[in-house]
This record gives sequence, C-alpha cells and structure tokens, in this order.
Amino acid sequence: MADYVLARKSRNIASSIVHVFLNLLLGVGAVLITVLSGSPILGLLLVLISKWRIFAVRARYLWVNIKANLVDLIVGISIVLLTYYAGSSFLVVDFVLMAIYSIWLLFIKPLSSESATLAQSLIAVFLGISAVTIMSANVNPALLVFLSFLIGYAASRHVLIQSDAKDFTLTTLVCGLVFAEVAWLCYSWEIVYTFGSTGIRIPQLAIILTIFAFTYNYARQAMIKYQDDFRFKHIMGPVIFSTILIGIIVLCFSDPIFNI
Repeated sequence: MADYVLARKSRNIASSIVHVFLNLLLGVGAVLITVLSGSPILGLLLVLISKWRIFAVRARYLWVNIKANLVDLIVGISIVLLTYYAGSSFLVVDFVLMAIYSIWLLFIKPLSSESATLAQSLIAVFLGISAVTIMSANVNPALLVFLSFLIGYAASRHVLIQSDAKDFTLTTLVCGLVFAEVAWLCYSWEIVYTFGSTGIRIPQLAIILTIFAFTYNYARQAMIKYQDDFRFKHIMGPVIFSTILIGIIVLCFSDPIFNI
C-alpha cells in the first residue's frame, strides 16, 4: 500500500513538472517563434494546437467549446499579434509578453473564483483590444468593430457563466455592442502610448474599455444584489471614479504625438 501511495505521488509530481514545462514552452515558444519567423502564422498555430481539445468534439458541440474557451484564445492570439506588430527583432516587449503569457498559463488561467474570473476577463479585454487597435492600422475598420464586439461579448460571458444567472444573452450582447460602438467612435483618433525603444505600446482604447468592463461588471453585481432596492448610490463611487479617470485620460493624455 505504501509503495502504491509513493508511486501515485511520484506520478503526480512528474505530471505537474511536465504540465509546468509544457505551459512554459507555450508561453515562451509562441513569442519566440513569432519573432524568429517574422510572421504570426506559426505562433497562432502553436496557440491553436495547444487548444486541440476544443476541436476534438462533434460538430454540434464545437461552437459551445469555442465560446467556453474564448477568453483564453483571445489572450493567446493577442500575445502573438502584439509580438508580431512589435517587429522581427527582439525587444523588451517580447520578454514582457513571454512573462505575461507564462504567468497567465501557469497561475491565472487555472483559477476559478469570482474575483479570478473577473481578472481573467479584464486581462483578455486589455490584451485583446490592444492587439486589435494596433492591428487596425492595416485592416478594414469593420474588422476592428467586429473583433471589439467579440472581445466584449467573450469577457462578459466569461464572468456571467460562473455566476448563478440563468439567461445572460442580453447582458453579453449589450457589453459587446458597447465595445463595438466605442471602438468605431475611436477608430479615426486612435491614441497609442509608446515607451521609447522598448517596443511597448499601450492603446488608449484598451485602457478605456478595461475600465468600462470593470465598472459594467460592478454595476451588474450591484443590480443583482439589491434587485428591487437598487439605487444609483450603490454604484455611484465606481461610476464617478471611472468617468473622471476616463475623462482625464481622454482630455489630458491624447496628444497627437501618440496618434497611430
């Protein structure tokens, strides 16, 4: 019996080591192969191959699986695209993205608490909108609007699927539509903050929509908590703070020098 328990523990330790190694390999490899190849194709293929379980189902379950894994896919694909648009030479941003993706895979993605799912959604919004905004300089604006809708929809759904809500279709669609509308309004004046030769670029739109996503979720939770007794005062603090913060960003940090 003791030998059996010891063998089980050894296998568990070995599988944990393999799991960590494979995640690190994906986190580092997705960025590394994108830089070395000068193309996002191999990096995107690596991300999709790592999610092979999504596609290993019958056709009628495929869309359900895709929706359930949208946030993780958005993070992985965004990491690859941000790497690609940073250039084909190694910069500080590449190592930052390696670290972010590895931390995501090892520590953030496996969490399932309410606060963790919110954090996962906000990370997906920030990275996803960052990639879409930077990419939009070379694509049709309709694609920017559609992808922004998809990111907003996925982020909202990721939080709500963990809650007790029975029907959250309207909530997720509204969030997606707001993301699409804001992206469309900001398309002609896209501000990207750059940090010297590091290659780090942070779009203003990504910051604004991440703040909105947090406030939107806070308001939703307050409405559920107070139901018929809900008053604006229950969400007044976060709403006012977010509005002021977004106002400061738009009015004080929109110098044309940052325009993409």
